[in-house]
Amino acid sequence: MKRILLPTDFSDNAYNAIRYAMQFFKNDKATFYLLNTFTPVSYHAGYLIENPTLYGMEDVAMVNSKRDIERTEEKIKKEFNNPKHEFVRLSTFNTLIGEIKDVIQKYNIDLVVMGTKGATGAKEVFIGTHTMYTIKKVKCPVMAIPSGFEYEEPKDILFPTDYNLSKTNRYLPFIKEICDTHVCRLNILNAYYNVPLKDDQKEVKDFLDDFFKGNAHVFHIEEGVDVIEAVAGFQEKYKISLLVMIHNKHSFFENLLFRPVINQIAYHTNIPFLVIPSEKRIQ
Repeated sequence: MKRILLPTDFSDNAYNAIRYAMQFFKNDKATFYLLNTFTPVSYHAGYLIENPTLYGMEDVAMVNSKRDIERTEEKIKKEFNNPKHEFVRLSTFNTLIGEIKDVIQKYNIDLVVMGTKGATGAKEVFIGTHTMYTIKKVKCPVMAIPSGFEYEEPKDILFPTDYNLSKTNRYLPFIKEICDTHVCRLNILNAYYNVPLKDDQKEVKDFLDDFFKGNAHVFHIEEGVDVIEAVAGFQEKYKISLLVMIHNKHSFFENLLFRPVINQIAYHTNIPFLVIPSEKRIQ
């Protein structure tokens, strides 16, 4: 049974991500952990010493959080009513990222699904701050759903890679499982500036070819462009319904996810994307 964490602030954006998860995993037995964290704006340790009545703010926030999580669960069950799905409600006085890390460890979470929403008026922002830091800080796959995205069965997945990944990455089977469950075609994309693959990169490419031999998969090469341009150009040519990335600790992923890119970034914000943690390569 899958264990999936669904952080929520009870916004439309958060619920949209929950709806996506319900449909994406409709055929899977799963336990969904509905998480809401709260930290009152006025909360400050020094201030509490002088104003002990403020301690009551945490109690009020907890009551509100539990009430709204219960309502969210009821809304989900009313809309989907899937007997394969179970729910656990979590309300906590903590920072979101800190609590996500704790919940992942405590409940052995397999995946985090959350909504994305860039800063208002900032086209260069790829994803919302909470989602960005969740991806950077947690050792767990994160699936981010753009605000307003309506679920569609994934049929073509784009997997950009520089082939600098570990063949023992324990999350690679999850990508294969998605391809199996949704009968997807996996498009493996490599972008480079006239620099041929090294032997170890070729070895990883051959490994991926064999690993996904039971799935429809195609290798693509884009020459003379960086990875952002390659991904944007690919999305113009093909209807991609899911973007999959491995969070490398080197420049490839950082350039793709965190580098400010004006206008081009719009290409990335309109489809869901799955980020899986890297593992150190075995030399």
